[in-house]
Formats: sequence, structure tokens, C-alpha cells
Amino acid sequence: MQENCFVVSDETKEAVVIDCGAFFDEERRAVVDYLRSRGLTLRHVLCTHAHFDHIFGLDTLYAEYGVKPRLHAADDFLYNGMNVQMNSFLGVAYNRQMPPLGDPLADGEEISFGHHRLKVLHTPGHSPGSVLFYLKEEKMLFAGDTLFRMSVGRTDLEGGSWQQLMESLHRVVAKLPADVKVYSGHGPATTIGDEVRRNPYLNPS
Repeated sequence: MQENCFVVSDETKEAVVIDCGAFFDEERRAVVDYLRSRGLTLRHVLCTHAHFDHIFGLDTLYAEYGVKPRLHAADDFLYNGMNVQMNSFLGVAYNRQMPPLGDPLADGEEISFGHHRLKVLHTPGHSPGSVLFYLKEEKMLFAGDTLFRMSVGRTDLEGGSWQQLMESLHRVVAKLPADVKVYSGHGPATTIGDEVRRNPYLNPS
């Protein structure tokens, strides 16, 4: 699936993991080895949404660190239906036990780690519970599958809504500063300015 998993940390050695989509054992080990080799303390495990390719590796993090993953409550049905997602999308059985969820993410909530604070921005459309994680001071945005470089997330999966996605893009994403760097759930990084100017879904002209 070539999904992007992000480990964000600072000089305090506190870290968050965003969208741990590690499926194969070597990918799971790579995430844990990264945390261990740098002496990082895992404070939060966060999900931009609960599609299967973004939550594969959560059981490994829970087993290693005991940190419950957090996502928006509107995606609980996707999280709890992980096996159904796998069967309907890939036609394969998946019987791993998903870890218990932590407190649901709320729009506008700020999540602290080290010297930094991630702000949760609810952007339904790709899924009902899709969120962005915004580091205002650092001018960084973790966008999940809401926004890609010159594209946007699909809305044909269960709970998706094209109308909601377009509203989220124009209500939330397009209003962020132009120099904010965007890290998406798939593909390369981009900036808000480039997307507002050139992304056909944000600038149809």
C-alpha cells in the first residue's frame, strides 16, 4: 500500500507515532527499532483515520509499549471492522486482534509531547472520522488521506462522502498558511500554498 508512517519527536526524547500502517514483520520491527535506537519514549499513538492500511501495526506498538491508539469516534466502526475491511477490499482473511482504543480524538484538541503540541482538525470526507494533525509553530501538517500532492483522498469506501471532503478541504485545509508543509498518508510531501494554487480540487480554475 506504500503508506507513510510518521514518528515525530524532539530533544526531550518524547515521541508520537502517526498512522502505523506497518503490515509485514520487518516493517513492524523497523518502527520499533527506530524508537529504541534513538531512546525515544512513546507518548501517543495517533490515527488520521481507521482504514486498514493505516492501522496494521497498532497491535505491535501496543504489545511493545502499552500505548492505546487514538482516533476520532466516527471511525470506530471501521476500526472494529478491520477484518471486514480486509476481506472486502483485498479478499483476504485477517485475524489479528486489534488493541483497545484510547480516548477518542476531538476536533480542536491539542495533544502534547515534549515541547510541542499537535492540534486535531476534524476533516470528514475520506472517512467520517478523518482528522489532520497540525503543528502550528513548526508549520507542519499530517494530512492522512484527506489531501495528497495534487490530489485528494477517495470517497468511494464505506462512510466516505465527496461533498464532505470538499467542504473539509475548503473550510479547513485551504485556510492554513501557505508555507505549511504537508505530510500525506501516501506519496510525497507538499505545501498548502502549492496545493491551493495547483491542486484541481482546491483550485478548479
